[in-house]
Amino acid sequence: MMKRLSAAVVAATLGFFALGAPTAQADQPYWQCVTFARMLSGINIFGDAWTWWRQAVDKFRTGDAPETGSVLVFQPHGAMTRGHVAVVSDILTDRVIRVTHANWGGSRGRVEENVTVVDVSGQGDWSRVKVWYNPIRDLGTTVYPTYGFIYKEAGAALNAGTRVAQAGASGAQ
Repeated sequence: MMKRLSAAVVAATLGFFALGAPTAQADQPYWQCVTFARMLSGINIFGDAWTWWRQAVDKFRTGDAPETGSVLVFQPHGAMTRGHVAVVSDILTDRVIRVTHANWGGSRGRVEENVTVVDVSGQGDWSRVKVWYNPIRDLGTTVYPTYGFIYKEAGAALNAGTRVAQAGASGAQ
């Protein structure tokens, strides 16, 4: 009798804690931010999120202004030791955007669409941001450092095209 009662208490306790924990659905994939950002943006970079910026510098155009479809690269910060990447889905103002990203905060392994991100940097250069945190229905309190935005266009090809266009314009005068 005591063994049955103990088993029932353990089962009830596990069931209670399982209610508060996010559960993975068998029909839904567990997304990492880098895999999801690569697929959604078409920017073909591999490795931890924080390495994307260094890898992108010679291969893609980079900058400090959001563009729809660009990838915002977060620096490692606190418990986010591998950084984070998120794809810009909408630009609301010069300091407020929306991103679509995966595996953020309380949404482990899931995709969150059109999440508000606010530039809180002193220079308006998107080097420090706050991200909407759904459990409190407001911007989170953490300020995250970022590297900037990676744009889909290849940097070398864009620079070469710009040089050709400038040379053509100089010769036409």
